[in-house]
Amino acid sequence: MMHLKSEEIEVLRDCPAVTIPYGSPVTIEKGCTAVITQQLGSSVTVMVQGNLYRVEAQDVDALGLEVQAEERLKPDGPVTEEFVRQTTWDVLSSCYDPEIPVDIVNLGLVYGCDIIPLGDEKFRVEIRMTLTAPGCGMGTMIADEARSKVLNIHGVEEVTVDLVWDPPWSREMMSESARLQLGML
Repeated sequence: MMHLKSEEIEVLRDCPAVTIPYGSPVTIEKGCTAVITQQLGSSVTVMVQGNLYRVEAQDVDALGLEVQAEERLKPDGPVTEEFVRQTTWDVLSSCYDPEIPVDIVNLGLVYGCDIIPLGDEKFRVEIRMTLTAPGCGMGTMIADEARSKVLNIHGVEEVTVDLVWDPPWSREMMSESARLQLGML
């Protein structure tokens, strides 16, 4: 799922979700009217009665959308450190802040990514990232999504995602294309 949408839909079944920006679990009840405000990466952001919620990929059928099965990402040849590095950055570019229609790489939230060979075409990936605000309740969810997606790369056996606060995130860390997209140039 990689596009923005803004349409009103009826929720087809009780749907697990989390509140934005607090990250508290809730259930959006069957029959509610929801507006899809963002459909990027593997989750969907909806507005229900003036509140924003994030719906994970496995539950988007409750919104009348098709669940996308994630395939394990494999190289054409042997699993190399360069394959894991490039694929990790590609995968991180498919993780989005649920409030901002820009991926976490272009937002400047990913500070570093180390690939550690474990032998026999197996690797550990260590990611350091931050959030746009230290009190953001969505931080654990964004980090968990990044971890889950990187674990889906063939050859990756372990992933750690550390949330760090130094240096503090600022707008200057965003890519030029992200600032342009958000009208911040």
